[in-house]
Amino acid sequence: MSTLLLEIVTPERKVYEQEVKMVSVKGEEGELGILPNHIPLVTPLRIAPVIVKKDGGGTEKFAVSGGFIEIRKDKVVILAESAELASEIDVERAEAAKRRAEERLSAKAEHVDFKRAELSLQRAINRINVNGK
Repeated sequence: MSTLLLEIVTPERKVYEQEVKMVSVKGEEGELGILPNHIPLVTPLRIAPVIVKKDGGGTEKFAVSGGFIEIRKDKVVILAESAELASEIDVERAEAAKRRAEERLSAKAEHVDFKRAELSLQRAINRINVNGK
């Protein structure tokens, strides 16, 4: 089976660059499974896991917090606001962020930015789920 080049890039660094068999993401319109020779496409990404199937049968998971995916015939580029490999995630920090976001969302104060708190909660839950602990 042929492969495609996957690059995951954030404003800070290139997180990942390898040949892979398949990439699974959640775009704004739903889930996408990307194989070599996929139709070209650019779409926004949701705060969700990115699952990578590698040659040899292994998989890797990334916690991606929004951004865009550009799909070409033999290359996929994910431009993410943030991206972390599952093994890099600090679960205690993610759990603390989740608690803070839940506290902000449950507060009745007028000065709370509920949209920002909701996004923070989504990012924390995504990081915890990707790590799987």
